[in-house]
Amino acid sequence: MEANDVIDVARDAIIVMLQVSTPVMLVGLTVGLVVALFQALTQIQEMTLTFVPKIIAIFASLLLFMPFMGRVMDDLMVRIAERIASL
Repeated sequence: MEANDVIDVARDAIIVMLQVSTPVMLVGLTVGLVVALFQALTQIQEMTLTFVPKIIAIFASLLLFMPFMGRVMDDLMVRIAERIASL
């Protein structure tokens, strides 16, 4: 395995990591902004109010996006296995 192969595998892994984590992170960001806006409008400054909705939303988004995440990671594993087999 040459240096170019290692760089290609690392690049693919980083791209897959971004593809897998982006939907969940966007859901967490959106829920955090909505809760912050709600707190600013109502002047409720309860610390636990920010965590519970985000935890529930992130858990639900993990369940919702699990097939997509599994497919993307499976594709990466197939590509890596093909590289190993071609050596």
